[in-house]
Amino acid sequence: MASLARKNLFEDIPRFLVAQAGIMFAVSLVTIQNGILTGFIRSSSVLIDHSKADIWIASKDMIHLELTMPISLERVTQAQTVSGVEQAEAFIFRNARWRDPLENKIHAVTVVGSDPEGELFSPWNIIQGDINALKQPYTIMIDESKLDALKIQNLGDTAKLGGLEAKLGGITQGTQSIVSNSFVFTSLKNANAYVNSPVKTQTRCQVQENEDLQCTQSYEDQSSNQKSTDLPPPRALNLADPITYVLIKAKPGQDLTQLKQKLEDALPDDVQVFTREEMSTVMRTFWQKRTGVGFVLSLGAAVGILVGMVVVGQILYSSVTDHLKEFGTLKAMGASDWVIYGIILEQALWMAVLGYIPGMALCLGVASWAGATQGILILITPLSALGVFGLTVAMCTGSAFFAIQKVTKVDPAIVFKA
Repeated sequence: MASLARKNLFEDIPRFLVAQAGIMFAVSLVTIQNGILTGFIRSSSVLIDHSKADIWIASKDMIHLELTMPISLERVTQAQTVSGVEQAEAFIFRNARWRDPLENKIHAVTVVGSDPEGELFSPWNIIQGDINALKQPYTIMIDESKLDALKIQNLGDTAKLGGLEAKLGGITQGTQSIVSNSFVFTSLKNANAYVNSPVKTQTRCQVQENEDLQCTQSYEDQSSNQKSTDLPPPRALNLADPITYVLIKAKPGQDLTQLKQKLEDALPDDVQVFTREEMSTVMRTFWQKRTGVGFVLSLGAAVGILVGMVVVGQILYSSVTDHLKEFGTLKAMGASDWVIYGIILEQALWMAVLGYIPGMALCLGVASWAGATQGILILITPLSALGVFGLTVAMCTGSAFFAIQKVTKVDPAIVFKA
């Protein structure tokens, strides 16, 4: 009976290929949509997860990583005096204007400032350059997936960031979040200069023909025409300067819950304290539940399953219809309904397996390409791949029941009809 199932399956190759295309479509859509959702949620906390901080201190108004208010650098020194704190470091995470060197257009970027000699945060997966490059004035690092978008390519190339020159001193890989603007990694001093660079106002007045005075104002970056060599090095931060977060490393053996409470008691009411896991959860929860991303991607996956079921159901139903006399012959020979059901279910299982393998291979290729060229994380884990396989089998076997309903009503006498 197994050979009969395979013969029915491969008897009509064009119909078989149409069925496999439908299954591949369903597998690809479900896998990629789920991978994008999983990667999207994980990438929203990529900076937090790659930090070595045990605790994050943020503004009391923080909604998520990018939607927050600045806090004073003084919070670093205050946190350092709390018992149980081994190290406290400042962290700047602010938006800025990037003006590319090729088209002279502005882009929105996010400046990520940390101490290059610090322990709690630094750019990771550096594929070109060195972390020590960030010690140099007006030097930055960018993820390789954002080089084309920002119109900068090689080490030593320069652009304008906040009106100041920004020299590419390193390139990272896999450090970009899907939900954020392009990350520009740099030192605390450089970051402070970039995000607080003033804007220069120019007023131009002209006397019109009717002797009226018409004035217009224009705005440009204060240092837009100056090179970094002509500018003084960025100054060190003082206690009044704004930062975005304070990163805390606990002493060995220190209970994080108790340390969190100590910090909350010692610091002013304008801040709130999170463990790294709590901070990560806040980010993921915001993007998953407070936006429509999860619903949209889940809806796309559901459409893929529906399309796959319709295609497979139609193909199996047509196959059964074309072979009604053969199934009637089996019944006339004494074959039970379960034997015939087994033939149809086996066809469905072969279709599931033969559609799943190329579909998953296609998804893995797309995920690899998207990560390398677009910086988009499509996360396909062994567990999620296994789950999609189970869903594919369920989809095909579920579709087989439409065909089973047809063959159930077959009268063995059909073989004797003209």
